[in-house]
Amino acid sequence: MKVASFNVNGVRARLQIVLDWLTAEQPDIVCAQETKVQDKDFPAAAFEEVGYHVAFQGQKSYNGVAIFTREPLDDVQTGFLDGSFAEDARLIAGRLGDVHIVNTYVPQGQEVASEKFEYKLAWLAKLREEFAERFEPMDAVLWMGDINIARDSRDLYDPEAFAGAVSFHPDEHKALDAIMEWGFTDIFRKHVEDDGEYSFFDYRLPNALKRNLGWRVDHIMATASLAETSVRAWIDREPRALEKPSDHTPICAEFDL
Repeated sequence: MKVASFNVNGVRARLQIVLDWLTAEQPDIVCAQETKVQDKDFPAAAFEEVGYHVAFQGQKSYNGVAIFTREPLDDVQTGFLDGSFAEDARLIAGRLGDVHIVNTYVPQGQEVASEKFEYKLAWLAKLREEFAERFEPMDAVLWMGDINIARDSRDLYDPEAFAGAVSFHPDEHKALDAIMEWGFTDIFRKHVEDDGEYSFFDYRLPNALKRNLGWRVDHIMATASLAETSVRAWIDREPRALEKPSDHTPICAEFDL
């Protein structure tokens, strides 16, 4: 089973890039974030033409999440079970056989000590509750998405300069650790120990990709029963090098199921 997470930064703006990548790589599951389109305008037919079923939740101009699968997705759920944080389209989940898939676009947080930063921490705390309410750690759960947190110093190009900043702050690490300790393994780090492997390259930095000035804020996490079947993980930089790309690029993994 080949899976990927890809913040597309506008599914209509990057439609051909995403379609070409799906056609070339043939993943079984892709979790996409920042689709930035209302449901009525989502280009579902284009994905169906290249062999993918799609489940999505969107809103105009901001946020938005989708799951592309080779087989139809069962038990699709959008948002939190209790309706919390319903103003933003940031969570979609479903099931393929025994594998539960959760796709999240975690709030960025904007600035430490701001209301948006507190919102991010509250959102992460709610996500931790959601996992505990919906699943058991022995279930096969695949959690993917733009989590907007670099986990450790290997996951950003200048950890000293960004220490304590948004997406690399101790409060965010504590919130993420609480979710991980529930029962998740970082699949990328299971297979890749080196630093310098990033999934996000800021548009505002000149030649960020060429200079490798990036962050790994996109993640693939899995519970133990899935993690033990993982055989490799990697970041595909090629889509970021194309003309008018997303500022993110796919993070991928394979499982021997």
